[in-house]
Amino acid sequence: MPARSHSIRTPRRWGIGLIAATFAVSIAASFVFSAAPAFAGKFADRIVRVTDPNAPRQLPEQGPVSVRWDDPAKFSELRGSHNRYEAERGDWVADIARYLRKQAERKLADGERLEVAIVDIRRAGNYEPWLGFDYRDVRIMRELYWPKIDIAVKRIGADGAVVDERAYTLSDPAYLGSATRIGEGDPLRYEKAMIDRWVRREVAPSVARSD
Repeated sequence: MPARSHSIRTPRRWGIGLIAATFAVSIAASFVFSAAPAFAGKFADRIVRVTDPNAPRQLPEQGPVSVRWDDPAKFSELRGSHNRYEAERGDWVADIARYLRKQAERKLADGERLEVAIVDIRRAGNYEPWLGFDYRDVRIMRELYWPKIDIAVKRIGADGAVVDERAYTLSDPAYLGSATRIGEGDPLRYEKAMIDRWVRREVAPSVARSD
């Protein structure tokens, strides 16, 4: 069962609204946990973990943008998680890599190539199991849990010469108030929004430069 997310701005006081929200989430979580055992055996072998040693560490070679990544076990997302079990679930690293490639290849000039290495990822939100059993798999979105992605990028011109090579840190401390065109149902919408902004700023042909 994939982890849920719940946006919470750090409250100044506990009030009726927060109590009502807590009650609603508790009811939903109770349903999830009561239903989980019936499906666990049937779908357990389909669960993918980003730390699986047999999982790929790069996208298949395709098109002008290649993307590879370091061992996700070393990423800030896992090292700083309050629920590593849930943080490991899914193929979110490959999802981010695929999105980055798709967006970047649209902006490259004809004949250009990008070689991207994802060095580190810290996803938006974190888990707060101390809120209670019903919250143990709920990703809480607070201002202090902002997303960050570190990448190393080599841009190669149509003539095969290196146009630019540098490291970038994509981050958004104000992510809860940032505009994003990605739907609320996408658990990686904040990370993808950062990628969109980076692509517009750094990958567009007009910013290509040589040293």
